Amino acid sequence: MADVNPLRHLARHTPPPFDGLVEYAAGAVTDVEQLITGLPSDPIDAWDPEHIRRTLPWLSAVCRAYFRGEVEGLEHIPVGEPSLLVGNHSGGLLIADTFVFSAAFYEYFGADQRFHQLAHDVAAKSPLLGLIRRYGVVPASHDNARAAFDLGAPVLVYPGGDYETFRPSWRGDEIQFGGRQGFVRLALERDVPIVPVVAIGGQETALFLTRGQRAAKLLGLDKLSRVKVLPISIGPPLGINLLDFPGRIPLPAKIKIQVLPPIDLRERYGDAPDPDVAYDDITGEMQDALSLLDAERTLPVVG
Repeated sequence: MADVNPLRHLARHTPPPFDGLVEYAAGAVTDVEQLITGLPSDPIDAWDPEHIRRTLPWLSAVCRAYFRGEVEGLEHIPVGEPSLLVGNHSGGLLIADTFVFSAAFYEYFGADQRFHQLAHDVAAKSPLLGLIRRYGVVPASHDNARAAFDLGAPVLVYPGGDYETFRPSWRGDEIQFGGRQGFVRLALERDVPIVPVVAIGGQETALFLTRGQRAAKLLGLDKLSRVKVLPISIGPPLGINLLDFPGRIPLPAKIKIQVLPPIDLRERYGDAPDPDVAYDDITGEMQDALSLLDAERTLPVVG
């Protein structure tokens, strides 16, 4: 189908350097159109390397300037083969650590390296956050992870989910997966390495007070939307938020992320690894790495 976006036609007839600005405006128009008309029904198909190429400089600039993002150890991620990146998650629904990591990943490996991140349905399917699906965000499910593996992509999963990302701010230096071992079983099923990813700083983008698990259960939120928490947080501009609504602006906390060496479960534990043992070892190693990152920090938010 021919491109009917008039700005793209204008860009082809505009001299440098203004042609780049017009082309970016054309891309922005396309982004808005897709927000209105909807992205592909299969979330895996929404990944868009051209969109990533066009917007990555802006995302990277924001992550560096606002969150002072640092990501180390990207060389540990296997290239050209599937892997399961297992991270601790912070910052509520406003997934600042995912933005910082995704920007660093695409800067390091390039926009054409397929990469998918599993996110809670509330974030992955939100119309307001629709454009993040073009960076590879898909609803969290083993089926979506398997589909990404079949395409040779690394997949980032946050086993702690809403339980971890809404933990109180004073527990931001703790790995809290809540005993969820599904990532171990998935890695064994597809025989892919686990690459631990630890991050700190996201829990300082607001003051998270309580998860509100009891309130969520009483209201039946777990049955309505897979949300098992009803957390209270404090942040600008409105002050108190419930499940990050009506909305807040993340505080400019410094976010630092460390990628650890990959773990081949069968190489480490033999042909029939015990998921309990693997889970305890991996979360223990991640906690050690997170504690080291925490020891480097001097002040909340400042980092």
